[in-house]
Amino acid sequence: MSVVVDHISKVYGEQKAVDDISFRVEPGQILGFLGPNGAGKSTTMKMLTCFIPQTFGKASVCGFDINTHSVEVRRHIGYLPEHNPLYKEMYVTEYLEFAARINGMRQAGKRIQDMIGLTGLTPERRKKIGQLSKGYRQRVGLAQAMLHDPKVLILDEPTSGLDPNQLVDVRSLIKEIGKDKTVILSTHIMQEVTAVCDRVIIINKGQIVADDTIDSLQSRQKGYTVVLVEFKETPDKAALQRMTGVQKVEPAGSAWRITYSGNEDMREKMFRFAVDNKLTLLNLQIEKQSLEDVFHTLTKR
Repeated sequence: MSVVVDHISKVYGEQKAVDDISFRVEPGQILGFLGPNGAGKSTTMKMLTCFIPQTFGKASVCGFDINTHSVEVRRHIGYLPEHNPLYKEMYVTEYLEFAARINGMRQAGKRIQDMIGLTGLTPERRKKIGQLSKGYRQRVGLAQAMLHDPKVLILDEPTSGLDPNQLVDVRSLIKEIGKDKTVILSTHIMQEVTAVCDRVIIINKGQIVADDTIDSLQSRQKGYTVVLVEFKETPDKAALQRMTGVQKVEPAGSAWRITYSGNEDMREKMFRFAVDNKLTLLNLQIEKQSLEDVFHTLTKR
């Protein structure tokens, strides 16, 4: 495992910013870390990067404990914080050379040029950072985070301030990076999560309220799954209603809208129903919510 979080908490006085959360992230996985403002996302990221200590629990990055081996943890992490701290009086290349020296990198010229090209900074590389737009400053932060070729990237709002064209480029870059690195990113842009992430954790009031793939999250509606099924013949509605786990059956045009609970795969169940009742199954699909709806349902007060 690249990242292991085991019952970790962060307490400020009587307030629990992060409340006993656990999760694991494997190499080659892009994890979307979602939650409303103040939910504990940035606090969790800061604990994983050893910027602040946890109050309870433990965590490790690439097998190194964040308490006892914090230097090794930092060597294996590339971090882009929400408020990207940059030396605005430095030139882009100069800043990356400075960051390379801090990381103990020798003869880093080629790596710096590679990162400048990869993050689309080539046209701006001779400018001072203070002269750059917010979007290009984000790219400088991203280049710096990847400079030492870390195994884990932790990105807090990585596309903040980017224009639509830059969004597409950076999302593609993150997707490419995620093929052989572990990426944890927080964002409020749901389209970004859908486009980039393999898995989503939603945190609310310091606690994890969901940890699943996007498809699975969108298929669940307040504890139920809804499917639309269409047969060539007209089925017996009462027979559909008697199926184990089915809560509601209602017509939906030429199809039937079936609400059911439980974890059984409804596709297999419906196929057996069609065979047993000599029906021709024409179409079967899970009715999905938008990720925004899922997020709202799980985090609303």
